[in-house]
Amino acid sequence: MQVVSTPPARIGLVAIQPSRRRHCAGCRRGPLPMLVVEDRAPYCLRCADLGHLVFLPRGDTALTRRAREESTLSVVVVRFDRRKGRYERQGVLVEEAGLARAEARCLADAEARRRRRVRDARRRTAQDARFAEAFAAEILRLFPGCPRDRADEIAAHASARGSGRVGRSAAGRALSEGAVVSAVVASVRHLDTSYDGLLMGGVPRRQARQRIAAGVETVLREWGWEAGIGAGR
Repeated sequence: MQVVSTPPARIGLVAIQPSRRRHCAGCRRGPLPMLVVEDRAPYCLRCADLGHLVFLPRGDTALTRRAREESTLSVVVVRFDRRKGRYERQGVLVEEAGLARAEARCLADAEARRRRRVRDARRRTAQDARFAEAFAAEILRLFPGCPRDRADEIAAHASARGSGRVGRSAAGRALSEGAVVSAVVASVRHLDTSYDGLLMGGVPRRQARQRIAAGVETVLREWGWEAGIGAGR
């Protein structure tokens, strides 16, 4: 019998999109596009009494939420992401009639939700602009010799929403000195030294950083930075 790892139980009822070929432990059909784990064995949706449900892919938050509200039974569908080392949601299984009711509700207030999305987007854009301006101002305070347009460029790059860069971290949002310096160092490393060329030439990252550390220090001191920052880190 095939053994299948399972996602965290806190998700609730779960179906898995397997990354490997799996066959149902009940009816032996396969390979399965989707399965449910019972007693550590894979079962197809039909054998798990879920064959009457339809799959709703992720992407439309309002439709997903309403489809689950309208369905007596719903199942979260996940797939294991090996790169991230965790299960990622792919969508939900819901009752067909519940999905139809949810779609009708979404059509009824589609314009209102569109206007709300526009307002939210404008609000986020304004927030991002204010934050990038504050980040640039902090760069200029710490590096008074840094050109203004370069400070703006560094701030915009580091604070881009959804980028996962230092400006979006908790320290970055708090404008901590460490986060601001890290953003400046990263910019200098990539734009003012041969770092990227060394990487393209096959030089290991740590070794490449050591080679360009002095060059980074030189640029930062030209910009008025006097503290030791460990530019090669």
